[in-house]
Amino acid sequence: MSTEREVATPHGPARLSVRRARSPYATLLLSHGAGGGTGARDLQALAECLPRERFSVVLLEQPWRVAGRKVATAPPTLDDALVAASRSLRLRTLLVVGGRSAGARSAARSARQVGAVGCLALSFPLHPPGRPEKSRLEELRGAGVPTLVVQGEQDTMGRPEEFPDDLEHVDFAVVPGGDHGLRVPKAAGLTQDEAMEIVVESTLEWLVREVTGVRE
Repeated sequence: MSTEREVATPHGPARLSVRRARSPYATLLLSHGAGGGTGARDLQALAECLPRERFSVVLLEQPWRVAGRKVATAPPTLDDALVAASRSLRLRTLLVVGGRSAGARSAARSARQVGAVGCLALSFPLHPPGRPEKSRLEELRGAGVPTLVVQGEQDTMGRPEEFPDDLEHVDFAVVPGGDHGLRVPKAAGLTQDEAMEIVVESTLEWLVREVTGVRE
């Protein structure tokens, strides 16, 4: 079942799209990046597939998008909206926060504050394109909860090999040939649907193994 509602935040209303699972093991609260909204292919794939596996998904559309702006507001405002959204859910299940790109950064910064048990970082922007010296690695290190990074092999904001090997409690899944939007070229040897299957299946496996403790 899917429902939508608005939630008040310190920076105006945000919009929540809720896909509820029956008897869910956990709820994923996921936000979008600075260049797009909750219609991103990876967010939609997770929202469509995970509820069938007993994981509810809530997509958070940030206030700047709801207000019709084209440019994202400052990072702290994204965190404020994520915190407000998490509190509005009044969950009886475990909470996992996450998102893509800027949403992944916000989730890592906010995970402990909202009491999340896991963080899902889709296309984590390790640095601006061509600026590896401007690292955001400490945000990822600071999540403080089990974290899954799903990264495109050719992401110009951080290829998988640019992440250090000593990140504690951080797992990785790689989309072959994927860019920052997890789009894959024909030369990658897999279709776009298959790329999204990697996103969904790696997320589901990680949720079962590292977050919920559920065993089949």
